[in-house]
Amino acid sequence: MELTRAQCALLKSLYTRHGRKKSARCVCEGLRAVGELFSARPDLVEFTVCTEECAGKLQIPGECFIVSPERIDELSATVHSQGILCVARVPEEPVPDSPCRDRFILALDRIGDPGNFGTICRTARAAGLTELWLTRGTVDPYGDKAVRSALGAQFSMQLRSFENLESLRRCAAAIGFGPVFLTDPHQGESCFRAEGLYNHTVVVIGCESTGVGELAGAPRIMIPMPGRFESLNAAQAATIFIFEYVRRQENGM
Repeated sequence: MELTRAQCALLKSLYTRHGRKKSARCVCEGLRAVGELFSARPDLVEFTVCTEECAGKLQIPGECFIVSPERIDELSATVHSQGILCVARVPEEPVPDSPCRDRFILALDRIGDPGNFGTICRTARAAGLTELWLTRGTVDPYGDKAVRSALGAQFSMQLRSFENLESLRRCAAAIGFGPVFLTDPHQGESCFRAEGLYNHTVVVIGCESTGVGELAGAPRIMIPMPGRFESLNAAQAATIFIFEYVRRQENGM
């Protein structure tokens, strides 16, 4: 059985944001990312394309097309394909007032780099968080680069999108979360000392170039930097905040 022209055209279109938005589908590529998708949300999978070698490494749900390594290299967006990719439906977002099971909410404000987004998403998943909130201007979480970088972790989490930080704050308050802490490289209370930092609150990581946006009355929180360097990479900063949460959990704080 071979891919139809329509399936090939759909696959090609999903490497563009317009194509993903129009079809509400995305491409997931690579053994680890595809494996995470298959494990977390097999119901989203529409069809898989892989080499014969890869077909024996995973339990593949739904329709599967076995192709040559050369053919999958043609279909892939990467220079050297890992031999497997699939087309999946983009998960629906939770309804706005649905509860969040996490003790705190990590939010990304206009994070534009797919690599940073993927690292943050993967780290949040590793720490046991089940949600990730995003403001308008953040990279498409289901773009092929973001999916590869996150190794498919976004399919195991619930993502909520907001027009801006104010709308995010209103939603958080409606489900019992607040205050909203804005991370800042130079001012605010130390993340290692702030009490109640992870007690039904929101911690916002800002844009790589300009930092977090403005939100009237929101407290600032910082990572102490004795070396007085200008700032940390967004993914590095997020990792510190996430694992400070893990440390407190481990110590019953």
